[in-house]
Amino acid sequence: MRLYELFIIAVSLSMDAFAVSICKGLSAGRPRLSHCLTCGGWFGAFQAGMPLIGWLLGVRFQYLIVSVDHWVAFALLGMIGFNMVRESRGGGAEELDCSFSPRAMLPLAVATSIDALAVGVTFAFLQVDIVPAVAFIGVTTFVLSAAGVRVGAHFGSRFKSRAELAGGLILMGMGVKILVEHTLLV
Repeated sequence: MRLYELFIIAVSLSMDAFAVSICKGLSAGRPRLSHCLTCGGWFGAFQAGMPLIGWLLGVRFQYLIVSVDHWVAFALLGMIGFNMVRESRGGGAEELDCSFSPRAMLPLAVATSIDALAVGVTFAFLQVDIVPAVAFIGVTTFVLSAAGVRVGAHFGSRFKSRAELAGGLILMGMGVKILVEHTLLV
């Protein structure tokens, strides 16, 4: 996987965390640096950890589905992307409290990183060098989430649905790209 492709995936995966960070910034009113670092830390760590777990699972069971791995990658990325697009169109405003405590952040970090678990499974099929990949995803998510808290405080919730929509469309496009490349090369 090329660096630009990994960057696109990292940014796409970060969009859920970015959107939630915007909401956290909106709920905090005047966020401090510690709020930005807390959101970035929680979301970045989980966005890095979940693909690693998915990769470990994928490597373990890769031999079972190696002949259809491109279809699995296409289906997983397509479903994740479609779900993000659907959520962006929901229009419902998420209500988040202004707490940045572990009790408030843990469920948000888990919820926003579930899609990264599935992407980690596809990384196993694509033979991605996992350590640099998850580090890159984690750092990207950290930066975008920390910035999202500030964006939420300044601009409000109008960017939340656009971020989810863009992330979803990009993931679906990556799934199609993987499928097309594999079917044309085979």
